[in-house]
Amino acid sequence: MHNINAILVNSFTMDGKGGNPAGVVLNADNLSHAEKLKIAQAVGYSETAFVSKDDEVDFEVSFFTVTDEVDFCGHATLATFSTLFNKSLISAGKYKQRTKAGILSVNVEEDGRVVMEQVCPTYLQTFEYEDIAELIGLPFDILSSTQLPIEVISTGLHDVIVPVPLGYLDKLEVDNEKLSEFCEKYDLIGMHAFELNDSDSEFTASCRNFAPLFGIPEESATGSSSGALACYLVKHVFAGEETFDFVFEQGRAMGRASKLSASVKLNSGQVTKVEVGGFAQQIGQLKVDLNNCVE
Repeated sequence: MHNINAILVNSFTMDGKGGNPAGVVLNADNLSHAEKLKIAQAVGYSETAFVSKDDEVDFEVSFFTVTDEVDFCGHATLATFSTLFNKSLISAGKYKQRTKAGILSVNVEEDGRVVMEQVCPTYLQTFEYEDIAELIGLPFDILSSTQLPIEVISTGLHDVIVPVPLGYLDKLEVDNEKLSEFCEKYDLIGMHAFELNDSDSEFTASCRNFAPLFGIPEESATGSSSGALACYLVKHVFAGEETFDFVFEQGRAMGRASKLSASVKLNSGQVTKVEVGGFAQQIGQLKVDLNNCVE
């Protein structure tokens, strides 16, 4: 198997546009780690998903950036199950995928919308405003005016969630070198910055995601971080319900506005379920010749 077909998909599209591109490789059972990395590099997107058979659950899915394997990727999961559905390899229904972040359920709805379960949140640490201000080019007094904490939350990947005042999200100027050093020091994937929108907006929050340590200066739709943000909002902003449904916008500053939904269920104040959903659209295919790209 020397010619590999990578399906190219935009995930979390808004009205069929925008979204975050991911590669999807089906029937990846016989590919080595090195081959998967080479394919991901040839695709060149932030993540490529590789789908294999599994003895216990429906699929095993592994995720590769252009630099390394990661435990989980939300937008590549959406791309994977949307592709399986559109190719009639699966029908609408519930499925389980084995990932390095655990066995997670995925629900494919009749209209092709994919809703994926994420692991329940772990709240890892907080940072001071001055730790973050210089990384994103915002003055301390502006960043601190939200009076909301800066916290690392994981629903599969470790991201630092950074609230900024409404109107400042598109003005961020991220220092990629400093942010990479920061993420390496604290074992983070990246930073998910957000601004809360007014109540008349269809979006609860607008977001930007930066992961330069993993070769992603900015990403237009990040499923894992959307789950983490939903848990952050339930903990620090919204209260009094047992189920919360949010809609997020991401990628606006890149000209790739994307739409992500996230829901959180609680029992006695504890998060019991986190789900993130959206639509995806195939945009092309790429033939990768392994003979030319594996030493």
